[in-house]
Amino acid sequence: MWHHRRMVSVPVIALTGHLGAGKTTLLNHILQTPRARIGAIVNDFGDVNVDAALVSGQIDEPASIAGGCICCLPDDGELDAALAKLADPKLRLDAIVIEASGVADPAAIARIIGFSEIAGVRDGGVVDVVDAARHFDTVDRGGPAPARYGASTLVVVNKLDQIPPQDRESTVQRIESRVRERNSRAHVIGVVDGRIDPALLYDVAAAADEAGQLSFRDALVPEPATTHTHADAVTVTAGGAVDPDALLDLLENPPAGVYRMKGMLAVRERSSVRTVVVNVVGSSINIARRAHRAASPHCLVAIGMHLDTDRVRSRIADALRPADRPASATAVRRLRRYAARR
Repeated sequence: MWHHRRMVSVPVIALTGHLGAGKTTLLNHILQTPRARIGAIVNDFGDVNVDAALVSGQIDEPASIAGGCICCLPDDGELDAALAKLADPKLRLDAIVIEASGVADPAAIARIIGFSEIAGVRDGGVVDVVDAARHFDTVDRGGPAPARYGASTLVVVNKLDQIPPQDRESTVQRIESRVRERNSRAHVIGVVDGRIDPALLYDVAAAADEAGQLSFRDALVPEPATTHTHADAVTVTAGGAVDPDALLDLLENPPAGVYRMKGMLAVRERSSVRTVVVNVVGSSINIARRAHRAASPHCLVAIGMHLDTDRVRSRIADALRPADRPASATAVRRLRRYAARR
């Protein structure tokens, strides 16, 4: 059976990194996105904390996790209680960010989020912030690549301004090479002052054309000129119900450079057509059934860095070709397996 969920679940983004890498700077940056509504779960223990005044100005009710690293919390429901509070549809949040302490294990945090049974939230990826100047003196000192690389969906190489200009590209490449020893799909980008394009992480619901509809804009509101990254976006409209096998082949193996995909699509099954909402970040695929057909065009949006837009558009268009026959039983089961996951 398909699971009915509210149409747009809130992505839960884990923000990790060694002490002083710039997690709070990055969080403060994305909290300033115009019209964005971000929930924050902040670890009260440790040297690095979000500016309370700034957080209070951006979200209704920030929730805090006390007592140390969140990956070491006792199983008393504290994190789930915070997530449930922020997942309340009345808050109309675009994303929930968990800023972990500097000693938190990204893999443990990813498991906590992945196994949470709170309704209305989904995996939004693990963003690991790296100090470009000190990373190889603190986190990665040689030997086997650190296990933390394996859990990351986005590695942000921060503080590039502290590296001589001629060494910046090679520093990012060196870190990416180490990440690849553990993780073939993580995206690695270099920035200054945590200034990533928020479009890599979440959408701003306030900019949707219709209340309750997904926003399919090619990009968020323009970023300030000081931003050092800019996400590319490619939108492809579907001409009819698509084949679930072709769709899932695309979602499981996105085009080069694509970090996120989102969309609302009609999917052909054996004797019926289902309308689904698709959200992909890294290797996490979330598919939810929509109870009624949407009035807006069905389409899929791919978001990432330095995209070859023609190739990305071609890959997506091939996957979204109208299905000319009912889907196989295997294809339907494959689709429903993803739909059964949170």
